[in-house]
Amino acid sequence: MVAMTEPRDPPTGCAMFGIYSGLFRRRRSASMTSLHRIDEAPAVAPLANPAHHQKPAVHHDASSLARRPNAVPVPAAQNGAVARAAPPAANGRGRTVTKAVNGAGGPRPAVEPAAEYTGMAAELDRMILDHQRVKGTTQLVRATSGNMMLHRNLGNLNAGATGTAVRSPVVERGGTAAANERKAPPNGYASSGMGNIVREPRTPAAAGELCRALSHRTDPEKLKEMGNEEYRQGHYEEAVALYDQAIMMDARRPAYWSNKAAALAALGRLIEAVADCKEAVRIDPSYDRAHHRLGGLYLRLGEADKAIYHLKQSSNESASADVSRAQSVKSRIAKSNDARRLKNWFTVLQEAQAAASDGADCAPQVMALQAEALLRLQRHDEADSLLSSAGAPRFGVDESTKFFGTFGHAYFLIVRAQVDMAAGRFEDAVATAQTAFQLDPSNREVAVVQRRAKAAAAARLRGNDLFKAAKFVEACAAYGEGLDREPGNAVLLCNRAACHAKLGRHEKAVEDCSGALVVRPSYSKARLRRADCNVKLERWEASLRDYQVLIQELPENEDVKKALSEVEAKLKDQRNGAAAARSQH
Repeated sequence: MVAMTEPRDPPTGCAMFGIYSGLFRRRRSASMTSLHRIDEAPAVAPLANPAHHQKPAVHHDASSLARRPNAVPVPAAQNGAVARAAPPAANGRGRTVTKAVNGAGGPRPAVEPAAEYTGMAAELDRMILDHQRVKGTTQLVRATSGNMMLHRNLGNLNAGATGTAVRSPVVERGGTAAANERKAPPNGYASSGMGNIVREPRTPAAAGELCRALSHRTDPEKLKEMGNEEYRQGHYEEAVALYDQAIMMDARRPAYWSNKAAALAALGRLIEAVADCKEAVRIDPSYDRAHHRLGGLYLRLGEADKAIYHLKQSSNESASADVSRAQSVKSRIAKSNDARRLKNWFTVLQEAQAAASDGADCAPQVMALQAEALLRLQRHDEADSLLSSAGAPRFGVDESTKFFGTFGHAYFLIVRAQVDMAAGRFEDAVATAQTAFQLDPSNREVAVVQRRAKAAAAARLRGNDLFKAAKFVEACAAYGEGLDREPGNAVLLCNRAACHAKLGRHEKAVEDCSGALVVRPSYSKARLRRADCNVKLERWEASLRDYQVLIQELPENEDVKKALSEVEAKLKDQRNGAAAARSQH
């Protein structure tokens, strides 16, 4: 079977020049000195054992050129009549040996080795030989000592490239002439990069993206521009990654650090943003934009003094207004802390909310002041919503402690622990309070909250175990002990109401459920239990009000729908009976 070879176009002028240049260099090197040749190598080696000289299977890899011996035999042509001349040996001792093979299928002829030689010429011939062995073609011609040429493409090994359409005279097996049209580049080369092995891209778009990515990887300014575009589109994670790449290439540009800080701030990673802004200011202390951005970050985090300092360093048009806001935040936080010491919770809440409105919207201290005031004002649901909102701080313990100090972060943690207890998350409350105690063990307030959290959690766990064992009296007492440590806890009140209901003490159950709903109006479990207890007490109107609220909160609950219908029917019967009684009188 005759192997198909790629069509070979006639060489162009550039190609012929390259060929003659290569021949000239080789002849010149042969006529000069024998420093790079083996002086005593015979022109032709005897073939004492032809079988011994048969070539073994060759496995090509990246290091094959380095391991190949210096002697370069001239291969016999295969699958067609092809002749090749070995390079002349030094001092004219070598002789040209030409072998020709017509056809295929016969025994492989012996190969007469040529004179051995070394240096760049030998290395290039080895590369040509490797390519011929792999491709099964002799169309690769060495043009110069520094380049290789395939199909007139100087310096590249390329099977095709994009450009203007050129129709190939040979159609691949199973294809059509139209399907085998290829595009040639306008400059006549297969690739703009010389000395590379280039594969034809699948699509022009993919090639463009690759070139764009490669060029941008070495241009930090382009990466910054790409990051700016991602930022404008709201892709903040991508923007951060691009700014990071730009910083890795050139960390001395303050704009890269400042822009990255803006993207981090948009992701809520404010403490990281502060660190990057500080780096920008360190690199260029006169960088106005970085000062203004850093001042704004400090303001959002409630660090009013630092915010004022950096805002004053900026020449931004809004800097004076921002300084006034920062001063207002500082004043309101001070007033809120003073009111807290006096346990004036209305004032604490009012001033803390005003500070958040003035710009300290992500300050843990300001948010903790608001949550604590809401707890003391028996507005547990609002406190929980505040700390569970998207704008609530989500800083790690280490970074928050380092940034705000031990006391500041411990205060935030004990408030969160109390909010968790109010919402019935006792295990979370204990863990958070324990973390606060580890940070500030000498703080008396922290120690008190930790003990309260542990006692309430233990009481609730013990009460649950007793309730499951149907020991309702003991369970009721256990929940009562927890309420002694954590008064007004909605979960403990509701659980104790369940014990009262099991014991037939529906009036007490209604009282505990009402107490739970005072602090948590959205506590559906307590409202459902109170409605059921009112049914037992035949308080149809009170029960109807609770079921009407529940049907709004749980519109798909079939039990609530059924109970509401029954209560409405009972209330209707009661009213009809009352009307009939009045008519008899």
